[in-house]
Amino acid sequence: MLPQQEAVRIPDAEIEWDQVISGSKPTFSINFAEIWRYRDLLVLFVRRDVVTVYKQTVLGPAWFFVQPVLTSLIFAFVFGNLAGISTGGVPQLLFYLCGITIWNFFSDTLNSTSRTFTDNAGIFGKVYFPRMILPLSKAISGFFKFLIQFAFFLVVWAYYVFVEKSVSPNSWMLIAPFLVVLMALIGLALGIIITSMTTKYRDLVFLVGFGVQLLMYASPVIYPVASLPEKYQSLMWFNPLTSIFETFKYAFLGNGILSIQGLVYSTVCGIVLFVCGIFVFNKVEHTFVDTV
Repeated sequence: MLPQQEAVRIPDAEIEWDQVISGSKPTFSINFAEIWRYRDLLVLFVRRDVVTVYKQTVLGPAWFFVQPVLTSLIFAFVFGNLAGISTGGVPQLLFYLCGITIWNFFSDTLNSTSRTFTDNAGIFGKVYFPRMILPLSKAISGFFKFLIQFAFFLVVWAYYVFVEKSVSPNSWMLIAPFLVVLMALIGLALGIIITSMTTKYRDLVFLVGFGVQLLMYASPVIYPVASLPEKYQSLMWFNPLTSIFETFKYAFLGNGILSIQGLVYSTVCGIVLFVCGIFVFNKVEHTFVDTV
């Protein structure tokens, strides 16, 4: 008979764990180091979102260009011709394409992140990974789609600038990356707040799409702020998206209202919303599997 080996117990204090998973953490914290360790998973989620959206479709990636063009043409016919809404002297196709391009990025980020918990409850319940990776992957994949549509917008924009010479851009185009990041921050913040609330109030899932549509008409996407009566213009600036759209149009189209105070207001709103979103997300992620 082999001699019995006595089990040796190593004190917990002497064990160096590779990873510690805890149910409690600071409410306002984001563990960027942990997200970086799971960067391969983040890339995998981003690739899934970008590649599989138009998989097994007839036009495939061409939908990235078809959707904004068709939407811009419909808006030009309905709002520009039938309703007679002014575009401030900017060619209708270019004006609506500009608004739709940046609006699609915001709405896609908001809609996709607002379904993070409900759409991925099965994954969350089976394996551990930083929960913040999923909403971040939605925002990053939406950014890649935006780059494709923005490149198409630049082609159309260049035609009107150098051939038609009907628009006059300016140096404020240099802050376009800041505007894009700010819009992504607001969309991501609102999305994670909504997805955290849908774990308990599932009705919000049905209201998000409707609410986003209303928000589009409450933002200067299909009309310039200057076309509104003065009593409504002041109300419009309470929308943190207003200064982003107006600055974007002012920079690329030479038509819009540049408001430094509005940009500061939008930035503050974006930061406050993001902090609130992190707070709500961290509070809910520990228990959402029991309620979804």
